[in-house]
Amino acid sequence: MRQDVFTIIDNRRVSPDTYVLTLSGNTSGFRSPGQFVNVSVPGFFLRRPFSVMTWDSEGFQIMYKNAGHGTDAMTGLKQGDSLDVLTGLGNGFDLDRSGKQPLLIAGGSGVSPIYCLAERLTGNGIIPTVVMGFASSENVVMEEELRAMGCRVVLTTEDGSSGIRGLVTDALAISEEYTFVYCCGPLPMMKAVSEKIFTDGQFSFEARMGCGFGACMGCSMMTARGTKRVCKDGPVFGLEDLVW
Repeated sequence: MRQDVFTIIDNRRVSPDTYVLTLSGNTSGFRSPGQFVNVSVPGFFLRRPFSVMTWDSEGFQIMYKNAGHGTDAMTGLKQGDSLDVLTGLGNGFDLDRSGKQPLLIAGGSGVSPIYCLAERLTGNGIIPTVVMGFASSENVVMEEELRAMGCRVVLTTEDGSSGIRGLVTDALAISEEYTFVYCCGPLPMMKAVSEKIFTDGQFSFEARMGCGFGACMGCSMMTARGTKRVCKDGPVFGLEDLVW
C-alpha cells in the first residue's frame, strides 16, 4: 500500500450517471488488475474505494457512478485538483489461470476491473470474450474501447435496447468453450453466474469499507475458509472460496 497525492487530468462523463476520472502520479503500488484505490474526497471523513480501470507509469483511471453524496461531490472535481489516494490495495485477478479462452463477465460498475483485466490479457496475446450487462443502452460504457482491443464483446440490457434482452446469464451459452471465468458485478448477478458456469473462476466483490486495508473489519464476509476481509483478503476470491 502507498499513500500519494495525485493530480486530476480529466473527469469525464461517459453515461448519464457514470464518470471516468484520470489522475497522474506515482503508480508503483499497482501490481495486478482487480486491485483498488481508496480516495479521500474533500469534505468527507471516510475514503471512497474504487476499482482501477487502467494504469500505466504516468497515472491511472477509475470509473465511478454518481450514487451518493461523496460521488456526487466527485463530479465537480476539475483538472488540476489534487486528491490524496491509497493505492495498491487488495489482491487482484490471477492472469496465469486464464487459459487460452477466458470469459470475462461484468455487470454495471463491475466493468471497471474487468476492463483492466481485458487490457492486461490482450497485452499478453490472449483475446477474451467479454459479456457485459446494463439496464439499458444509455448505461453502456467501454464497449467500443474493448472492441478496439480485439475483445469479443457480448452486450445484454434488461430492456432489450441494446444487445441481448435479459441478464448476463442469458448470454453465457454464446461462449461455450471458455477456459476460465472472471466476474465482477452486483452480488445476485455473481451468484447466478457461479451457478451456471462449468469452469473454475474468480469473482471480485464490492463492500462498504471503513479503512480499505484490513484494520477495521467492517467489510468482513463469510467464505469456505472462514471469515475474510474483502479489502485485505480480496476483493478477488476464487469460486471454491465462495459461500452465497
